[in-house]
Amino acid sequence: MHRHGAPRRTAAGPGRTTPRPVPRGTAPLLAVGLLLGVPLLGGCTSTSGGDPEPAPTSPASPSSGGASTTSASAPATAPPRQPPAELTEDQVNAAVARIDGYAQNALAKTGVPGLALAVVYKDKVIHAKGLGVRRLGKPEAVDPDTVFQLASVSKPISSTVVAGVVGQKTVKWDDPVTAHDPGFALADPWVSSHVTIADLFAHRSGLPDHAGDLLEDLGYQRDYILQHLREHRLAPFRASYAYTNYGLTEAAVAVAKAKGVAWEDLAADVLYKPLGMNSTSSLRSAYDSAPNKATPHVRDAAGWQVSTTENPDPQAPAGGVSSTVQDLARWMRLQLADGTYEGKQIVDPAGLNETRLPQTVSSPTTAPAGRSGFYGLGWNVSYDAEGRLRLNHSGAFSLGAATVVTLLPSEQLGIVVLTNGQPTGVPEAVAEEFFDLAQYGHETVDWLGFLGKVVPAAAQSPASPTDYASPPAGAAPAKPDSAYLGTYGNDYFGPLTVGPGDGGGLVMSLGPDNLRFPLQHYDGDVFSFRTRGENAAGLSGVTFAVGADGKAATVVVEQFDHDGLGTFTRS
Repeated sequence: MHRHGAPRRTAAGPGRTTPRPVPRGTAPLLAVGLLLGVPLLGGCTSTSGGDPEPAPTSPASPSSGGASTTSASAPATAPPRQPPAELTEDQVNAAVARIDGYAQNALAKTGVPGLALAVVYKDKVIHAKGLGVRRLGKPEAVDPDTVFQLASVSKPISSTVVAGVVGQKTVKWDDPVTAHDPGFALADPWVSSHVTIADLFAHRSGLPDHAGDLLEDLGYQRDYILQHLREHRLAPFRASYAYTNYGLTEAAVAVAKAKGVAWEDLAADVLYKPLGMNSTSSLRSAYDSAPNKATPHVRDAAGWQVSTTENPDPQAPAGGVSSTVQDLARWMRLQLADGTYEGKQIVDPAGLNETRLPQTVSSPTTAPAGRSGFYGLGWNVSYDAEGRLRLNHSGAFSLGAATVVTLLPSEQLGIVVLTNGQPTGVPEAVAEEFFDLAQYGHETVDWLGFLGKVVPAAAQSPASPTDYASPPAGAAPAKPDSAYLGTYGNDYFGPLTVGPGDGGGLVMSLGPDNLRFPLQHYDGDVFSFRTRGENAAGLSGVTFAVGADGKAATVVVEQFDHDGLGTFTRS
């Protein structure tokens, strides 16, 4: 949203033995970043999901880098000291002259239907371009005013909004969340009272990776999801990183409550309206009603197909923004001018600068000469081979969107790339190619080949280790349906009902809208169901525990049990 973006990882808390699927985006891909310091997913898969979430850096990349972390309350009254600018206007213009051809070739190689990009340099939009089509089978072309879903590129936009409110003295980044949302709680009362807005924007609260995303897949809304984050076991507070779309969403909601308005209105009032971002919104309805919008697409065995992403409104701050490259170029200008736009200070520079400081280690290095990845407040933060600050974020929805924004503040240079296809590595490759061309005049890595493998792998939810499509030889028969029929309770996921299917067999119903999942027998008291949504991971298991009375007392849903929350008890 969503799904908001970032590599899948396992939290350090007790009982965490299986990686949680990453939604949008996810995303939350909710965010590759792994090799670039660029989380993909999501806002959201997703990131999602966006979110395109949301990292380690590639040893082959000249733009990788690292730095030490700082606390949430570290002073930030001026932008970090930067080396003098190295790029010339001629170098940047030469890169611009070549990037459209590279992008067009990337679309041709991958089949991604459409792409838009914009480049900002020294407070000017020096390039904005649309390529490909908005929807397969239709002639309408993508242009710089085409509205795309951003997935997890929503996160740095949302941190810009909060920086604006910080500048208004309504909140501080290190305010406890409960100071503005007293009803919020996590599993540990001490953490609940101490976790700050910055902690949640930096993904260091102790919540597990993508906490809450599966609730969204089932149709639960924002209030329910935020209230149930307290059911998750926590990893060490401020000592571990785990990408959470709903943790960030809670922080944004708390800021909005401090202002007495809805988050969606706050974002518009603080950022979108002052910058004239007239095609930008944090509401899905605005995207749906846009006459010039990019339709999402996914790729299956038959090729690229038109798709529909989930509604990211529940996690709008993490993965629910939709926009155009023209509008995002205005935002990049504000970012690169330390909160100023067209000569007017829109966002306080001190509050904005805190977003750019390393707040937590997102990807510890595993090699003696390697560089760790860092996360700031809604940004991946790294330092390139020349020591320059580099800010970026990817977004990915596994159901049909992939995006990236990268800024090099010391050069006053930035690029945003938006696509209407599931995560393929195309937007990240275009951005990396652009900076290669500007800095070196040539490609240093086969970015499309490299990221075309890395990004889809990072965006894909891990499949079950069991092949439920192939029951074992000599599989035990199921018990009579009456053994499994009934309703089972769960404090986190809500009730699960097993009932008869329309054409025979069993159906599992979940969520506020009673989503129905047909059950297929596998072996004995084990069944399978096909997962769906941003976190879809093929077939997953459903295991009943039948007692002496011939009735199942509990049922464990494998997809929901990554954090030990997947057991439902007969009610």
